[in-house]
Amino acid sequence: MDYNILLYYCYAQIEDLEAYREEHHLFCVENNIRGRIIISSEGLNGTVSGLKEDCEKYMAYVKADPRFADTEFKIDEHNEHAFAKINVRAKEEIVHSGLRHLNPREKTGKHLEPAAFKALKDQEDVVILDVRSNYEHELGHFKNAVRLDIDNFRDFPEKVKELEHLKNKKVLTYCTGGIKCEKASAFLLEQGFEDVYQLHGGIIKYGMEAGGEDFEGKCYVFDNRLAVDVNKVNPKTVSQCFVCGTLSDRMVNCANPECNVHVPICESCGWEMEGACSESCKTSPQKRPYNGTGYYQKNTNGYNPYKGLYQKPNANKIKTTLHAKSDT
Repeated sequence: MDYNILLYYCYAQIEDLEAYREEHHLFCVENNIRGRIIISSEGLNGTVSGLKEDCEKYMAYVKADPRFADTEFKIDEHNEHAFAKINVRAKEEIVHSGLRHLNPREKTGKHLEPAAFKALKDQEDVVILDVRSNYEHELGHFKNAVRLDIDNFRDFPEKVKELEHLKNKKVLTYCTGGIKCEKASAFLLEQGFEDVYQLHGGIIKYGMEAGGEDFEGKCYVFDNRLAVDVNKVNPKTVSQCFVCGTLSDRMVNCANPECNVHVPICESCGWEMEGACSESCKTSPQKRPYNGTGYYQKNTNGYNPYKGLYQKPNANKIKTTLHAKSDT
């Protein structure tokens, strides 16, 4: 496969937020990197795709900045771009939690590498805690994991009240790539939990390095693949078809763009419903033609990759600077 998909995050202080956002955006445009990148005063969070050689350049570019030198990239292979365009946005947080006062660089749960997580997860005094949202953990989760009823990660702090009875346990948190666990485990410590851990690199790294044992179902990902296999040891389907209720981990993007929900729909119901998640979506005049995949490429008509580079002279200056860096 000629392409890579990169998943990464890094907590680090960024003071020149808008200038760096422009520089980062322009580098992606010049090197045909696509995806979603969030930049805030607390760091970086991104999922991007590109040709393998372009991804190598991108990783080198990120790590060349001393602020992000220890960034760890989860690297997966793919046969094409996993995104239609590039978006580099400045936001208040790199993952929306409402916990701005917590700095994972100062205090967070103990990081467990996949092998250590695997060795610890089944011990009697251990609780495995999924800190992801409902639509994610319903598609796949670790065997015997505690799963919270949350629609967004920002709901996590309120739900921690339901975990008071677990304060005497070792709590092992996990999420897709590790970023949510940084704030989640830090918050647990702040709330009086004493023995808190997090799966370093998340589900994705666990699948790559530990075979994914005891992760049941598929892992929801935030790119055009929607879901990926994790478990190569004892795989099991746990999600149900949204239409008929039979076991299915076949993720579908509802054919009605006004709905656009991502849910499991079995192949039979996919054809019967023409890719829609409900009768009302099936009869919608906006419904897209269904081709059996349940995936619809975003409409990029008129897309301008330079959009978001607010100051053209500044962008040209950045471009000159980047070329100068590459010559040194």
